[in-house]
Parts: sequence; structure tokens; C-alpha cells
Amino acid sequence: MPDLVTRLASAALRLPPTRPGPVRVSRDLPVRARDGVVLRTDHYAPAARGAPTVLIRTPYGRGGPLRLLGRLLAARGRHAVIQSCRGTGGSGGTFAPLVHERDDGADTLDWLRRQPWWSGQLGMFGVSYQGFAQWALAADAGEELRAMVAVVTASATRDSTYAGESFALDTVLTWAELLHAQTVPWLARQWELKRGQPRLAAALEHLPLADADRVATGVTIPFFQEWLRHHTPQAAYWRTRVFADQVAKVRAPVVMVTGWHDIFLPAQLDDHAVLRAAGTPPRLVIGPWTHGSPGLFVAALREGLAWLDEHLPAAPRSPVAAGPARPPVRIHVSGAGGGWRDLPDWPPPAVETAWHLQPGGELAARPPVASTPDALRYDPADPTPSLGGPLLVAQRAGPVDNRRVEARADVLTYTSAALTAPVEVIGPVRAEIHVRSDLPYLDVFVRLCDVDRRGRSWNVCDGLVRVTPERFPADPSGALRIPVPLWPTAYRFAAGHRLRVQVSGGAHPRWARNPGTGEPLGKAVTLRAGWRQVLHDPAHPSALLLPVVHSAPSQPPI
Repeated sequence: MPDLVTRLASAALRLPPTRPGPVRVSRDLPVRARDGVVLRTDHYAPAARGAPTVLIRTPYGRGGPLRLLGRLLAARGRHAVIQSCRGTGGSGGTFAPLVHERDDGADTLDWLRRQPWWSGQLGMFGVSYQGFAQWALAADAGEELRAMVAVVTASATRDSTYAGESFALDTVLTWAELLHAQTVPWLARQWELKRGQPRLAAALEHLPLADADRVATGVTIPFFQEWLRHHTPQAAYWRTRVFADQVAKVRAPVVMVTGWHDIFLPAQLDDHAVLRAAGTPPRLVIGPWTHGSPGLFVAALREGLAWLDEHLPAAPRSPVAAGPARPPVRIHVSGAGGGWRDLPDWPPPAVETAWHLQPGGELAARPPVASTPDALRYDPADPTPSLGGPLLVAQRAGPVDNRRVEARADVLTYTSAALTAPVEVIGPVRAEIHVRSDLPYLDVFVRLCDVDRRGRSWNVCDGLVRVTPERFPADPSGALRIPVPLWPTAYRFAAGHRLRVQVSGGAHPRWARNPGTGEPLGKAVTLRAGWRQVLHDPAHPSALLLPVVHSAPSQPPI
């Protein structure tokens, strides 16, 4: 039966043909770390001698999709070693995100070297946190590391946790609740999911944030408390928990798979740029996916296994047919008339085009004119809600109709005339917003939307920046120029559609609300509402800056 499942999965994924061999599975093997902690590990072994090894280290248990992946790897002539991170899945010790992955990964590699079936050739495969564990070990693995598959992940999580120097509340608290849920009885978890996770919903609304983990789970989550305390860019806490300074040392070929609405997309593209600059350009695949999209999982398996076929060849007795050479970048252009594109590099050549905020709620690709500012009042007691976009939970993420939030008085919108021809945008997106505020502590949220012929407003990309007095000095008029990096995108706006820019004071609970007081992140309970002005005159040219490219023919789907 397992062989039949493997064959069916290979056919469904349209994997290159191979002759699957028998697989021997050993579960719950004890791998001892340097401090004596036992890391529970499953081994899927092929019959062939001299087979390379693929290591996956995970905090999410070793069952489910990972069992399928283990069998697929072994049936295709590779040892698959799947290990639970300490404090999870039966492994000893306490799970502390990012703390032990480098040492535990090195100790696991040392264990692999002592196995009689070790060939000296290593690959790694991982989604999300599993990818963090890859980057923790990659530079130290040296020449033994022959290939990596990094899916919706990055070497540094600090900037994603504090995107715009705010706090990614929804992602962090939802992840903390998910990890805790692995420790509760299965039936209790299903009941909580059926009820719509009311405890998590209540926790996302709760203040102070230092109590939110207990509201969501009933217990204190140590890393959640630490992340609330150590949020400043200078915090020494993060120096040993990010691995970005090791990326340039990695010489193994890497394939990166991610989505336009993934929570780690900007950080993953930073890793891509570092590898390119270091002379080890990875393959990059970006699809129309969120962090948990089913389509992402299928694409990750297909891309990852093909990458291993190319760079970590299976043992001679399980040959894999070589496929055609693949371009270094493959992206999906969303919107009408988009589709898959193959590119020689990322980002592609583009002309940065400024779409200026204009009086009367207009957005236009022409210079601003003399105008009076627009005003909004942000009240953290009734925070502007977030809709869709890059979220951890796939069911709530991605493009949604924004008309409900755009109808609020605390959201300003600027909309272009109907386009007379398609506008295709591919690359990094940014905004520069000039504001005055009666409070020194505020957030600036900017979102780009596509307004279709029916008036529906679909979010394309967005970003938020937290403003404090020391970060952005005011000009003589009291105005602040706030640069807002948005998520990168690849999107084709159809003729007859309109571009829309939202400007508001937050997007809760995706980002923690700004209390307006400057109180510490975890302790703030006092909420101060305040007015702010958005300026768009020639001296304060607020604008969205889009990388506009020429049209190109679509490619077959991935």
C-alpha cells in the first residue's frame, strides 16, 4: 500500500519518471544532542547503496505530509531523515524558537556522519520554520551540503516579526496558539476549531499584549513574552536568533518557493539578493499563494523534488530522468491577462512610476497640485481592521474585497481614472506619505488595490510603518515624510480597471494597534485617539511608486 500511495502521489504531482524502490522506515530513533537532550527522528531508507541524505527538522510533528515526503524521497533513491525539534514531537528539552537550531542541527549532522549508510552528500528541505532550521545549519554544513529547498521561509525572522517596526500580532500570536495546540488532546482541539477559535479572537483584541498569550491558550508562552520585550532594532536578543550573516557563505544551490501574499516574502527576497551578490544565484519561484495555500504545498513538492533530482542525484540504482534546464526565476503575474512568466533575474527591469495622491481622492501619474490636506482620526479603541493580505492562516489571507474597510471614516482612499490600457507592475513597491499628526506616536498603513469594473476593490500589496519621534524628523511645517515599503508584487491591472491607494492609521490585528502613547509594546493599556493629515501638495508630494514593465507572453502553468 505505501508503494501504491507513492506512485499515485508521484503521478498526481507530475514528477519526472523514476523507478521507485522499496523503502525501509525506522521511527523514533534517538539522536542525542551535545547537552544530552534526545531528538526523536524518523529514517526513510532506500534500498540502494551510496544514496544521499535529505534532512528535515520540524517543530510540527513527523506525520501527515512529512510521511508522504519521506516516502517520496526514499522511493526516489535518497535517505530521508525527519527530526522533531527539541521540545516538540516527542523530542526532549523545551522548544525555544531559533535558539537551539544551529547546535541541534550540527549535532544531527554529526550523527549522520557516523551512520553506515552516510554518503557524505546532504540536502535539506523545509517549509516555514523548517526553513529557519535549514539556514541555521547551512553555512556550517560546508561542502557536504549539496542542495537546499527553502519554502516560504527566510534566514532572519526579526524583520518579519516587527515589520515596519510595529509588531506582527496576528502572525505571532496565531503561531504561538498553533504550537500550544499540539500539546492538547485532539478532540479538544477540533472543538476549539469548530467554535471558530474564540479564545484566539479574544486574545487578538486584548490589552495589555503581555496577557494575550494566556487569553489564547491558558498558559504563558515564553517566546511570546520575550518577543514583546525585545522589539527594538538594537536588541541583543535577536543576534543569535537570525542567520542572515551566514547566507553569503552558503555555496549549495538553493531553490526558493514563495507566494505574493506570504508573510516572509520580503525577507526571503533579501536572502535571494544576498545569494546572487555572493555568486550563488538561487532559483526563485513566486506564485499566487499565501503561507498556507494548498497550491503552495503542491508546487513546493514538485519544485523541491525536481531540484534535488538536479543537484542531489539519487543513487545509481534509482535513476531519475534529467529534465530540461529551468530559468532562474519563475513568477505568476496576478490580475487579468497575467499568468506564469520565466525571467532571467529578479527583479526585472522596470520604470519606477509615481502615482501621486491628488485632491478630491484622486490618484494620478502626474505631479501634485496645490491642495489642502486630507484628514482622518485614528482611534486605537476602535482600530482600523485588516482584511486579507499576508497572514498565517490561509483561509483569511490573500486578496479580498476591501469595500467594507474603505467605507470607514478612518480610511482615506485615492482612486485613478479607468485605465485605457493595461498596466503591469513587477518588482518592489514603495510609497512616500507626508503626514502631520497631533500625536508623536502613530502608524502609517498603505495598501494598493485593483478596483474592477463592478467596483470591487481587491488588495494587491501593502505595508505599514510605525512612527516615533526619533525615527522621522519633522520639516518646518511640522510634516513628516514617511517612506513605506510595500510587499513586492507582480500584477497586471486590466484596461477599464482603476488603481486605488488606501492610507490609514493601522491594520489590526495583523499589526498590533498603536496606542498613541509610546508605552512599551507589551504593557500599553492607555489608548489615545488622534487626528492626522495626509498632505499632497508640491512641497509634500505623497505618492505610490510602482515598477512598471512592458507586457510579456504568459507561460504554461507550474
